[in-house]
Amino acid sequence: MDSLETIFYQYTGAKPETTEALSASGSNRQYFRLRGGNTSLIGVNGTSEEENRAFISMAKHFLAKGLPVPRVLAQSDDCMSYLQEDLGDTLLFDYIANGRKTGVFHESEKKMLRQTMRKLAEMQVKGAQDFDFSACYPQAELNERSILWDLNYFKYCFLKATGLDFQEDKLEDEFVKFAAILLHSPQQTFMYRDFQSRNVIIKNEQPYFIDFQGGRKGPPHYDVASFLWQAKARYNNELKEELLSEYLRSLQQFTTVDERDFRRQLQHFILFRTMQVLGAYGFRGYFEKKPHFLQSIPFAMDNLRSILAEKSPEYPYLVDLLCKMTELKQFRELDIRKPLVVKVYSFSYKKGIPNDDSGNGGGFVFDCRAVNNPGKYERYAHFTGLDKSVKQFLEDDGEIAKLLNNACNLVDASVQRYIDRGFTHLMVSFGCTGGQHRSVYSAQKMAEHIHAKFSAEVHLVHRELNREALFTAKTGIE
Repeated sequence: MDSLETIFYQYTGAKPETTEALSASGSNRQYFRLRGGNTSLIGVNGTSEEENRAFISMAKHFLAKGLPVPRVLAQSDDCMSYLQEDLGDTLLFDYIANGRKTGVFHESEKKMLRQTMRKLAEMQVKGAQDFDFSACYPQAELNERSILWDLNYFKYCFLKATGLDFQEDKLEDEFVKFAAILLHSPQQTFMYRDFQSRNVIIKNEQPYFIDFQGGRKGPPHYDVASFLWQAKARYNNELKEELLSEYLRSLQQFTTVDERDFRRQLQHFILFRTMQVLGAYGFRGYFEKKPHFLQSIPFAMDNLRSILAEKSPEYPYLVDLLCKMTELKQFRELDIRKPLVVKVYSFSYKKGIPNDDSGNGGGFVFDCRAVNNPGKYERYAHFTGLDKSVKQFLEDDGEIAKLLNNACNLVDASVQRYIDRGFTHLMVSFGCTGGQHRSVYSAQKMAEHIHAKFSAEVHLVHRELNREALFTAKTGIE
């Protein structure tokens, strides 16, 4: 810290008034925000002089090419500490938080993602122009050795920790095949290597790229795979395709691209990147005991299952082994998507519409008061919509069937979309005058219908009867 305060003083002519430690996520580097007067700068304490020099060299080169990166303003004599421009706190990961949580991305979020993909293509091509890649650390370019490092990182830090039995010699043979396939791609661009939404800062509605110190010469596919298949990003297939198309259009402005070949080669890099990420999660989680990384494993495993759905005949033993790994009990039981919970209410309008305790603002409300009311007849007054005589009355009358048919069509469409998008709560309410007959019958039928048709958990509440029931997603009514 003394070194950062010293270079802050040397750069600004004043001592910092406040120093705030910032999160470094998975990095061993230390980040601080130093403020003094009207000046706010980011201070970095690195653990490797070579890595720091690589970042500083890249940052200066990228700025000269007009690329959106922070300016490095001052550095210590030993290059173990440096100051850079403060771009603020808005990570792209947080900017798209609503989309990540719900699976539905607002147009403003998608616009920023498209902009980021365009800038990635520009950085990969322009960043490589006239750049001396010998400045990169620890490798100047993606080569067989660095690929095998990452594959063995996965093997030793994750695969072996699962306890799954495998033939190591066969796996090593396929690692060599895998590396050869990955190196088939041209390597004339700058490969960021850790391009993901936590390494993009939004300032003035523009994306800026940070933490590219591990970059090197390499094929562009790796960064695309890293970004679009980031474990916790939760981009659906439609959005991935939209962003990939945006990226390819931008890349074609700077270099010739065989789109069909690019997409085919990209599939190999998606698998490679996912294995590399699992290796990192295993090391940071299992060995360094950092819970954040253990919590990310289910998301990466879900990605891996989707990737493996399309078999890769080039390395069959590896694919078969990974499929077995995803089916291990410890991963099969990890469900990253909570089941949809549908709460179905019956209620009396006299006492008001039920509150939505999920915080989502409520859902469907169907008014049953237009249906012939059995409650106005003395012989049904002391019964409810759960009793046989009331059910018979309503079904013989026929009006309730039309209402329920229309209601089911509307609710079915939403339930399916909620499940597809990973939503966790939906509320459906039926109201009538007293909350005893028509609404009770309708809510009961709706709950049974949803349970029979969908894999959702249904909570049924007859509010005015003070009765509840739970239909679980797997075992029926409890």
